[in-house]
Amino acid sequence: MAEQDKKDPLLEKRTSRRSFLKNSGLTVGGLIVGGAVGTLIGKETNETTTTEDPKQTPSPQGTGNANANAALMFFTPNQFDITNAAVERIYPADDNGPGAEELLVAYFIDHQLASGWGTNAKEYMSGPFYPGEETQGYQSSLNRQEIFTIGLETIEKHSAEKYKKSFLELSGEEQDAVLTDFQDGNVEMKGVSSNYFFNLLRSTTIEGVYADPLYGGNASMAGWEMKKYPGHQMSYFNMIEQDEFEEIAPKSLSSQHNH
Repeated sequence: MAEQDKKDPLLEKRTSRRSFLKNSGLTVGGLIVGGAVGTLIGKETNETTTTEDPKQTPSPQGTGNANANAALMFFTPNQFDITNAAVERIYPADDNGPGAEELLVAYFIDHQLASGWGTNAKEYMSGPFYPGEETQGYQSSLNRQEIFTIGLETIEKHSAEKYKKSFLELSGEEQDAVLTDFQDGNVEMKGVSSNYFFNLLRSTTIEGVYADPLYGGNASMAGWEMKKYPGHQMSYFNMIEQDEFEEIAPKSLSSQHNH
C-alpha cells in the first residue's frame, strides 16, 4: 500500500476521516445500503507490477477472523491494491472504529463487479448515447466493470503525472489530492467523467462498510457496531413491550442458518 507519513500515520488517518469526507461533502447520517448490494456473491504486495497472475489473491487484513468472501473474483491483485488504498482514504480508521481496509470493502466492491451489477445486467444499456443533462442520469455505454477498470488505470496515470509515483507509493495527503482531482472532475477519462467514477467509488465504499457481511464487506459486523445497528434479528418479540432501551449485538443474514 502507499507509504504513510512516518511522523504519525495514526494521526493522519484520524485527520483524514474528518477532512477528506468534509471536503468531499459526504456525511453518513444513518445506515447506507443500496445500489451495489444485489448479489451474493489486505494486501500481500504494495508494488505495481507489469505482469500479474489473476490467481494470486491478497490476504484479507483486519480482525484476523476467517472470511470466506475474501477472495478476488474480478480485480487483478494490482487493481485490488489500488482500490484498497483508495477506499481507506475515503473511509479511514479513526477513534470511531475501523476503516474500509479492515472492513474488507475492496473485496465487497470486487464481488459486486463480478456480478450482474458490474455488467449492468438489469439496466438498459443500448444506444444512442449522447451527452445528457444532469437530471437524465448516466448516459455512457460503459458498464461498471469498464468504468472501474478505466478509473483505476487513470488513478495510476494521474498519480504518475502529478507526483511521478504510483498511487500506492504516495503519502496519505497525496492520495487525497489525487482523489480530490477526480471528485472535482479535473481528470480526463475515456467514456465517463472522473467525477462520476469518484462518486461511484465513494458510494460503493460506504455500501461495503454497512452492507451485510454476507456480501464480502463489513467484516465482523464492525460497521454495524459503530452505528449500534442490530442487523438481521429473527424477532423483537421478547423486548417489544420493554420500557427501557436495550442494545442488541448485531446478527448477519448468515447467522439465521446456524441451527
